[in-house]
Amino acid sequence: MMMYGWSDAMFFGPVQWLFFIVVAAAVLYPIGRILRRIGFSPLWSVLVFAPLGNLVALWVLASIDWPAQRNDV
Repeated sequence: MMMYGWSDAMFFGPVQWLFFIVVAAAVLYPIGRILRRIGFSPLWSVLVFAPLGNLVALWVLASIDWPAQRNDV
């Protein structure tokens, strides 16, 4: 009987990598589109995966003036 340790669990197969890429794209794409619409670079969407970066980014987005709220029009 073969026992698996922590080191064996750290290596993912191709199915797990494909699943991770699909989920990451499904999360990053819409967030990147939203950021582009409000004038930020879509690359800021990577902060979603940072443990405290996502909270800071949400607070920044909550406190800025959104284009729909501006009276420049």
